[in-house]
Amino acid sequence: MARFKRILLKLSGESLAAGAGFGIDEQRLADYARQIKEVHEMGVQIGIVIGGGNIFRGLKGAQKGFDRVKGDQMGMMATVINSLALSSALDTEGVKNKVLTAIRMEPVGEFYSKWKAIDAMEQGFVCIFSAGTGSPYFTTDTGSSLRGVEIEADVMLKGTRVDGVYTADPEKDPTATKFSDISYTEVLERNLKVMDLSAVVMCNDNNLPIYVFNMDKVGNLKRVMDGEDIGTLVHK
Repeated sequence: MARFKRILLKLSGESLAAGAGFGIDEQRLADYARQIKEVHEMGVQIGIVIGGGNIFRGLKGAQKGFDRVKGDQMGMMATVINSLALSSALDTEGVKNKVLTAIRMEPVGEFYSKWKAIDAMEQGFVCIFSAGTGSPYFTTDTGSSLRGVEIEADVMLKGTRVDGVYTADPEKDPTATKFSDISYTEVLERNLKVMDLSAVVMCNDNNLPIYVFNMDKVGNLKRVMDGEDIGTLVHK
């Protein structure tokens, strides 16, 4: 039996680029789709938010002179591109799915609502939530927290390229040590870069646990659902 019944899976757009640093790596995309299929076949209801950093990041655009609102809107469109790519990869794997957008853009995707999403998941569809919150000045981290709370997920699974939460960035500090679990409060007090501040606060306020793990290692998503301790749980 799966560890969780309904999950919000947060995927990194930058990870989707794999080693290229930009764009979409077809092998990484296919690996993600197969891992999602494995968990879907366990009967888990799945909602997904994927970032857009492999294509465009609004805040970086603003630093280069873009209007912040337009830059964030460009970032939202980047998440739609990634969502459509993931949808296509899931189609190839035979997994029913829907792309729901926070901004109206039919026929690209259906306009998001909580009840539409829950109904679709209960019917066996994987739901991919794109365009962030639909508003500027919010990241996909905050969008993930919002969608996770709205769809009443049991947990947010944050798939990254590291295997959990560390005392410091393990890619820069070889002395960094990993937490097996940690409270939201300690994450905030230590200023650990798990997610954006607003996203962590929202999860804390609504008691939505966050499980951070390495999604880029094939098979890890199923290991999480099987109850293996391969990441870090952030909770009250």
